[in-house]
Amino acid sequence: MNKQQKKGANWVEYYDRKNILREITDEAVDLSLDDHLRRDILSGKRRRKLKNITLKVDPLQIIAIKKLATMKSMPYQTLIRHWLAEEIKKELELVER
Repeated sequence: MNKQQKKGANWVEYYDRKNILREITDEAVDLSLDDHLRRDILSGKRRRKLKNITLKVDPLQIIAIKKLATMKSMPYQTLIRHWLAEEIKKELELVER
C-alpha cells in the first residue's frame, strides 16, 4: 500500500470510528439571500463575472459531459455553468413559494 492509499485508509477508519452519519440530519436549512441578489439571479443579470474554482469530478462524468457538450455544439464548461444556473434558479423558485 503506498503512502496516499494508507493516508486515505486512515480517513476511512477515522470516519468509521467517529460515525459522522449520526451528525447528518434531514432537517431543512434556512437559506436567505439578499433580495437584490435573488432578483438578479432569477432574472439572469449576474452572468459575466466568472471566477475559477477547483472541483473534483469523476473522470467518467467528465467524459460524459464532454460528449453531451459536443452533441449540443457548445464548450463543456459552458454546459456545466448552464446546468448550475438552471438548478440554482429552480431551487430559488421553490424557496420563494
